Amino acid sequence: MGKYILLIFFVLAVNTATAQLTVNIQWQSVNPGYTGDSIYYDADRKLTWIDFKGRPDAASPAGAITESGFGYRMSMQSYNNKTSIYITVFCYFNKNKSWVKKGMKTAYALLHEQHHYDITYINTCLFVQKLNAAKLTKSNFNSLVESIHDECFAALNKMQDEYDGETSNGRIESMQAFWNKKIDAQLATFTTN
Repeated sequence: MGKYILLIFFVLAVNTATAQLTVNIQWQSVNPGYTGDSIYYDADRKLTWIDFKGRPDAASPAGAITESGFGYRMSMQSYNNKTSIYITVFCYFNKNKSWVKKGMKTAYALLHEQHHYDITYINTCLFVQKLNAAKLTKSNFNSLVESIHDECFAALNKMQDEYDGETSNGRIESMQAFWNKKIDAQLATFTTN
């Protein structure tokens, strides 16, 4: 009988401890009419050449560069032994660091650049998935979120390098077509959920 009482007490203690922490993961909301230096990812809003406001690097062999990335802001609130962690995730395109050279403003090249931004979004979604699956606690949330971010950022860089490497920066049309399908299929899994 003593074992059962101890087991029931242990189960109640574990449930009470886990009920004291809530994790809220949300996407960055953007006010309508926002005109800042960044464009936050929206599946319905594709890039245009007007978005590329940076000065082209004459020494670069690239015809255009997409500067995009993802990040998060995190805060914690505690009240009456209850703790809430708020994680706001964002995926962005930097207008002032993205550029295109004269004579390179084709629809084909723009799609290649759009897919760089889409790859960033795909890896941002994977970051959110991993956050949702993580066992965050009051003692590990800071280091664990940072570790997951670093892992997903490394995966993002690897995928971007593979994309440019395999397509030769979009010059190999057959490989570009392969990547177009691959990226569109991955995007579909995240935009239909």
